[in-house]
Amino acid sequence: MRVAEINNNKIVVAERETITLGDRMGAIVKVLGCGLCGSDIVKFREHISNNGTVLGHEIVAQIVEINSNSGFKVGDTVVASHHIPCFKCAYCRGKSYSMCDHFKETNIEPGGFSEYVFLSDEHLHYVTHLKPRNLSNEEVSFYEPLGCCVRAVKRAALSPLSNVLVVGLGTIGLLMGQALRAFGMTVHGCDIMPDRIAKANNLGINAFNSSDLEFVHNHIYSHTGDIGVDCVFMTSGADAAIPVALESVRLGGKILVFSSTPNNAAYNNNDIYYKELTVLGSYSPKPQDLEISLQLLTNGEVNVKNLSTVYTLDRIQEAFDDTVSNKIMKAYIRF
Repeated sequence: MRVAEINNNKIVVAERETITLGDRMGAIVKVLGCGLCGSDIVKFREHISNNGTVLGHEIVAQIVEINSNSGFKVGDTVVASHHIPCFKCAYCRGKSYSMCDHFKETNIEPGGFSEYVFLSDEHLHYVTHLKPRNLSNEEVSFYEPLGCCVRAVKRAALSPLSNVLVVGLGTIGLLMGQALRAFGMTVHGCDIMPDRIAKANNLGINAFNSSDLEFVHNHIYSHTGDIGVDCVFMTSGADAAIPVALESVRLGGKILVFSSTPNNAAYNNNDIYYKELTVLGSYSPKPQDLEISLQLLTNGEVNVKNLSTVYTLDRIQEAFDDTVSNKIMKAYIRF
């Protein structure tokens, strides 16, 4: 089978022996396509993953072999995620599901950028669903990243009609903004790229350019009764986004961190203290968040049409490069 693996700072297509189910519980699926996640790019660029690693986890696939009582059958087209919490440990009891050791250890095998993938029986029972008929493969591949956004919205624990600001209107920012709207929030968004601002406005997000901090302050305060937003969702990976957040959040408000930054920039202690800010992170979803994600996609509350650019597996290095250079919003690797 063909896989795309890391090989000395490149993503190359290689041949491996096709995996089989054997006596394992679970399923072998033929991957139809896989979205390229920002975390894949971080793992590749920061040399977090070793040579031979097959990245990718946003898969749409067809079951070709199965041994499970999950109700799925050979021929089913499914969408799946890659991590499952144990629901029993201290982290899970504290609702920090993505911190669970079992969550981190579970994964699809060998990775989504592979012609065939093994899904364990746990994957089938908890994080795998039939592909809705009204969604294309490219659209339903947003199931997992949107699930991450649903998790973030729920962690913020905001009241309906709260004013929120999404900083960074890449793919995740657009998903986050739409998820917030679906949960009843009043959504503002900002970026420095005009095409992304235009996309956000077309999706019903009150979007503006954030390159001038004074303009940011005036714009936000004019739309929030002169107090600022209740919560800022940080979907930008830029250090320069942090002053935008601090300029926009109201006293006693929240900042939800949903991205890493190149220089590991920080929020000032005194800003948090004197303004009584809450700064919290959100990382990855639990199965129930993924179910909500699929519902939002299926019923059209989150629109992902034309967000993906399709590449074949042979062009996967180009997909990585184009994403990093902001030539495209999001890459989808079609098999």
